[in-house]
Amino acid sequence: MYLPRLRELREDFDLTQRQVAEVLGIDQRVYSTYETGKRELPLRHLAVLADYYHVTTDYLLGRE
Repeated sequence: MYLPRLRELREDFDLTQRQVAEVLGIDQRVYSTYETGKRELPLRHLAVLADYYHVTTDYLLGRE
């Protein structure tokens, strides 16, 4: 599933993929696959990112 808001939020916060990957405790290359939709974002990471960016999971999923 492609989640364009992942990239939008990261860029709005002036963060690199590496910085966000560190928040999630994963490698930058893995995070990159989440942004491009090549790999599905696990629920545990979805929740962490929603808290980190102060948005809802629905927002990240494009449901808002």
